[in-house]
Amino acid sequence: MTHTAGTLPRPYVLASLATIVLTGIATTVGLFVPGFYRDAPVLLPQVYGQDLLTLVVALPVFAVALYYAARGSLRGYVVWLGVDGYLLYTYASYAFMTAFNELYLVYTTLLWLTLYTFVGGLVRLDVTRVKRTAEGLSVRPYVAFQALLAVLVAFLWLAEIVPATLEGTTPVSVAEAELPTSVIYSLDLGIVLPAFVLSAYWLRQRRAWGYAFTAVLLVKAATLGLAVLVMAVFQLRDGQVVPVPVLAIFGLLTLTSLVLLARFLHSIEPRDGDDPSVPTTGDGAATASNRSRSDGSR
Repeated sequence: MTHTAGTLPRPYVLASLATIVLTGIATTVGLFVPGFYRDAPVLLPQVYGQDLLTLVVALPVFAVALYYAARGSLRGYVVWLGVDGYLLYTYASYAFMTAFNELYLVYTTLLWLTLYTFVGGLVRLDVTRVKRTAEGLSVRPYVAFQALLAVLVAFLWLAEIVPATLEGTTPVSVAEAELPTSVIYSLDLGIVLPAFVLSAYWLRQRRAWGYAFTAVLLVKAATLGLAVLVMAVFQLRDGQVVPVPVLAIFGLLTLTSLVLLARFLHSIEPRDGDDPSVPTTGDGAATASNRSRSDGSR
């Protein structure tokens, strides 16, 4: 499939526009239709907090990033991909965890739309150029942050999982939510945290994919961290107890991710005419045809 240099292919634009519309519908209904969610009372503040952050922060950022990514901005492309990853995580949890409601098919549609754009967008990202434009940054803070995030979040979850496993019981948070298991534990321990560890390892080796994963995961960490903090506000308003260490850890991680993300994005804006979404091979090197096109334009 061919596309104009500096633009996103039409299928990704259309999928992203559909994501914006469906996400707007899902969050608006969830927030403003009384009694819409049928989940356990302990889960409702978390769902409302997630919906609010998604509607007022993630969705506008996603729309603006899509606009700039479609115009050839590498910075816009990375943010678009990162927020899409946040939406993928969000609607995977809704599709698998929330009690069945009238928006179930919307959640599953958002799941495959965001998965399609995330995988396709990641494959098309020219990671060699991301590395080239970000090589002036010291990698140490980014490696340390990603490793620290993985360790701290794993410790928080394992502090509940391991005692319950040894005692042959169910973690308190799972039992209170009246769930068979925790989708969040599964997504974080099975996908998200290993991704941060792999990203940190590759970045420490200064591999191109390490730079690309770091950029995308920083966007996801910032949006998801903000969502967790908003959820905590809703939980406190509902009279629930939110452990201070959880607030402190996620507050620190969110603030740090925002600072590191701002520095990273500032360093990677491409030159005019660069195409942020070209097929890559091997360790992210552009295809021969794209190299020829780039060389010929100089």
